[in-house]
Amino acid sequence: QVQLVESGGGLVQAGGSLRLSCAASGRTFSSYAMGWFRQAPGKEREFVAAIGWSGRNTYYADSVKGRFTISRDNAKNTLYLQMNSLKPEDTAVYYCAARPRLVPSVNYYYTPNEYDYWGQGTQVTVSS
Repeated sequence: QVQLVESGGGLVQAGGSLRLSCAASGRTFSSYAMGWFRQAPGKEREFVAAIGWSGRNTYYADSVKGRFTISRDNAKNTLYLQMNSLKPEDTAVYYCAARPRLVPSVNYYYTPNEYDYWGQGTQVTVSS
């Protein structure tokens, strides 16, 4: 069983920055593929960013590329999402997700159903 706890959300003005954290339980965090997803009211959950177990491979949604950076610290069992140049359309509940299993192809990183564990979410609100 893997437990994920997000933190770092809040209210920020457009153009501002936030850093989300996701603390994971489990002694094998360093072997997990990890992802960030978000869900705005009335919309489906959407992919934001993902990172491979080593941290070398990262993937981003086009809408956040160049503004958001995903990273991980395997020694601290923690996943991060640095969000810069925030826009009102970034407003959503942000979730981290873990996939302890092998990732057969890059496409798996982008698909919510391919992740096995989810955090409770943290609210990010960007005012205009």
